[in-house]
Amino acid sequence: MNPFTKFSDWLTKACETKAIVEPTSMCLATVDENGCPSARMILLKQFDERGFCFFTNLTSRKGKELTHNQNVALCFYWGVLGRQIRIEGKVERVSLEEADEYFASRRRGSQIGAWASKQSYEMKEWSEFEERIKKISEDFRDQEIPRPPFWSGFRVIPKRIEFWEEGEFRIHKREVFERAGSGWEVKKIYP
Repeated sequence: MNPFTKFSDWLTKACETKAIVEPTSMCLATVDENGCPSARMILLKQFDERGFCFFTNLTSRKGKELTHNQNVALCFYWGVLGRQIRIEGKVERVSLEEADEYFASRRRGSQIGAWASKQSYEMKEWSEFEERIKKISEDFRDQEIPRPPFWSGFRVIPKRIEFWEEGEFRIHKREVFERAGSGWEVKKIYP
C-alpha cells in the first residue's frame, strides 16, 4: 500500500470522528541555527503524493528555522482513535501559484490577520495589533486582498512515515514506510 493512501484513509476516519475537534492539526518540529529543537501545532492544508503542505509567515520563528534547516518532523495524534502518524523529511517552498491560490481561499479576516501580524515578534500592547488590523482593513476596503510577499507555504517531502496503532497492554502496531528510490520500503517494527 502507498503511504499516502493509508494517510488519506486514516485522516478521513479522523475527520468523521466528532470527538476530534481539529483532525488536521499536527505538531511541526524544526531546529534553530544552534541545533535546538522547537515544536508547535499547525494545520495541514493540503497533501498529495508530493508531500504535506502548510502555510505561514516567512519572517516568523518557524519560517526562519525552516529556511535555515529544511529537516523537519510532523506528528498527527488522534487519541480517541488510538492512532498516530509520524512523518520525517525535508521542506521545500510551495510555488507562488499554490501560495496565491491557498491565500485567496482563506476567509477575509484571516487574510487581514496575515498582513497585520508580525508573527513571533514582541508586541508591547494588544491594542497595537488591533490598530494594525484596523489599518489593513481600511487599506483593502472594497477590494480583494493579495497575498503578502512575506507569507507562503511549505511542503514536507517525506522520507519516512510511521503509522502507529494503540494496542491493549501496550502491544502497539507500528508500520514504517521509508523512501526507496521512486518507491517505498515497508516494514513492521516492535512497539
